[in-house]
Order: sequence, then structure tokens, then C-alpha cells
Amino acid sequence: MKIVKTILLGSVAVLMSSGVTYAAETLDKVKQKGFVQCGVHVGLPGFSIADSKGQWGGIDVDLCKGIAAAIFGDATKFKVTPLTTQQRFTALQSGEIDVLTRNSTATMARDTTLGLISAGVNYYDSQGVMVKKSLGIDSATELDGAAICVQPGTTTELNLADWFRSNNLNFNPVVINNPDEAMRSFLADRCDGFTTDKSGLAAMRAAQANPDDFIILPEDFSKEPLGPMVRQGDEEWFLLVRWVLNAMNEAEEYGVTSKNVDDQLKSDNPNVQRILGVSGEMGKGLKLDDKWAYNIIKQVGNYGEVFDRNLGEPTPLKLERGLNATWKNGGLMYGWPIR
Repeated sequence: MKIVKTILLGSVAVLMSSGVTYAAETLDKVKQKGFVQCGVHVGLPGFSIADSKGQWGGIDVDLCKGIAAAIFGDATKFKVTPLTTQQRFTALQSGEIDVLTRNSTATMARDTTLGLISAGVNYYDSQGVMVKKSLGIDSATELDGAAICVQPGTTTELNLADWFRSNNLNFNPVVINNPDEAMRSFLADRCDGFTTDKSGLAAMRAAQANPDDFIILPEDFSKEPLGPMVRQGDEEWFLLVRWVLNAMNEAEEYGVTSKNVDDQLKSDNPNVQRILGVSGEMGKGLKLDDKWAYNIIKQVGNYGEVFDRNLGEPTPLKLERGLNATWKNGGLMYGWPIR
């Protein structure tokens, strides 16, 4: 447990020591260079991963595309920078990237000590642990004394230690920097279990030759609200990123999709009219064209479309909407009014 704390605190200390004094006016700079630069995971199916042609896709990449569509009316005007857990915050602090769309948990410490701020949630997750079915257990409470593979510099480490301590259980952390290397160590029996966000576990399990040989245990070690982060002190850019997310959620709630968005331009629903820029001049406050949300929906889709395309039943991950369903369907996704 001391190992976990030492590594975690050391990682945070490095991030804090880098300072945060990057200039504001990110939107103007993005417009000048002609594209938005997004920090993403180095390779996590469903969230951000490159295909055989080097084309990036995933729910976090689609958020980046949505930002590009809102600014330029063209979802292709983006670039991604793959980042490890150790690189992600420093890259944003230094201005190497414009926005961190990589799956990162919003926490109080991150909002108050790094000079960064969470702009919303695009996936509600929880941390869990995956084991081999051959281990013969069906609960994390049976892992007393087990070796657990975990990445350093993440909320995952502390959550793991907290959960085992609160359940009066012991464990041996096997701290490995790279997620792929951690998974290989798990497969090679260097550890009894592998812990990360459950969505990540599902992606890694789906990538195996025999996914049914692995089970994700039912316990939730934490709450993991994942979403984009931006630098503090640039409210204009913060608001743009936040309202891109809201537009995708509002579009799903009102049934506006990439397939029917042109027909919806004729809708007599005032909410739909404002979302699509038919009325209300809702782009002005964001320094965008009034068709900013229309462009997001037309070119990228609403939140439900993005989820289904990257994480849902048609994909190898086959994740249920769960907490990520709309509030009307029992989930937590609740778009703020565009009015």
C-alpha cells in the first residue's frame, strides 16, 4: 500500500511542479492554425484507437471531431496526440494540446491543483478488476493477498488501496506503466487480477482470442466520471467544449440524429429550432456560427449515435448504456438547455 501511495504522490508532484501559466484565447489560436489538437489515449478500443490505415476512432475521438465541427463546420479539421497517463496533464498544461479528450476522471484534486478544469462528462464509469475464469472466484472479496496489476499516476491506484483497506483485505500491487504491458503481465500470471475502469477492462477482454476466459468481477471500486479537460483561465474555450457535449446530449433527447437532422430543420419544436440554429442566434455567445450544433449532429451524430457506434451492441465491447443512458431512460446523461 505504501508503494501505491508513494508512486501516486510522486506522479502528482511532478504534474503540479510543471506549473500552469499558458495563455488564454485558445479558440482564436485554434481558428488561426485551422484545426483542433486533442489529447487521446494511446490505444483503447471504443475510446480512442487507430485502425490499420492510421485513422483514429472512438468516443473520445468523436468528441474531438464534434469540437472541430462546431468551430470549422468540418469534423475532419482535428489532429490527435496519443498520451499516456503520465503525459496527459503536462501536455495540456504546456499547450501541446488544446483539449484533453482522453478518458480522464474528473476529481476535486485535479480541478484544484493542476491548473486544469473538467468541462463535462462523456462517459460515466466505475473501476473494477478482471480475473481469469480459471481462478475460480466470482467476487473481489476473495482476492485477499492477491497480486493486482495497476498503472501508476492514476486515480486507479488510490481507489484500489482504499477499497482493499475498507474491506480489511490485503493485496500486492504490481505497478506497470504501460496498459498493454500491464495486460501482458496479467496474461502471463505475474498478477492475479488487472484493475482499471470497467470500460477499459471490457475493451481489453474483447481483444483477447477467447474473451470468455476472463470475467470482470461485480464490485465497483469507485466512481469514474470521464470527460474532457481544458486549462483554467480560458472560460471561452471551456464553455465551447462544455456546450459541444450538451448539444450532443440535447440532440439525442429531442430525437435529432445525423440521419434526420436536415428534416428536423423544419421542426416546429422551439428547442429543436434553437439547437439547429433555425432561431435564437445561439452561436453568437460561443463565437461560432449559429449552425455549430447542426454541424456536430450532421457530421458526428448525437450522443446515442456516438455511444452505439463505438461502445454499444454492434461493437465487440457490447456495453449497455447503463448510467450513460439519457435521464429519461434511467441514466445520468442530461443535456443542459440550449436557449
